[in-house]
Amino acid sequence: MTARHLIDDASFGPEALKAIGEAFDAAWHDIAANCGNHPQDIELARVRLANAVLSVACEDSRDVEALKNGALQAMALRYRERPSHDVTTPKSPPVAS
Repeated sequence: MTARHLIDDASFGPEALKAIGEAFDAAWHDIAANCGNHPQDIELARVRLANAVLSVACEDSRDVEALKNGALQAMALRYRERPSHDVTTPKSPPVAS
């Protein structure tokens, strides 16, 4: 499922969905340059961002800037807490001895 589908299919009213979508777009604008150039990496980052925006949203969400900042904070926290064995983190090749 694409990031935009996650947001569009979320169970929020139309005003909250509008704010959530705008927050997603604003946050993506801020982080897109840090997400690589490979389409799969980009889509993975967008899905993570969509999930982060949805994790901080509620039915009363209307403040786009607060949603954006909350989502970026959630992503940063998740990144710092990610275990070193996370398969989505690229590993360095083994060093020959």
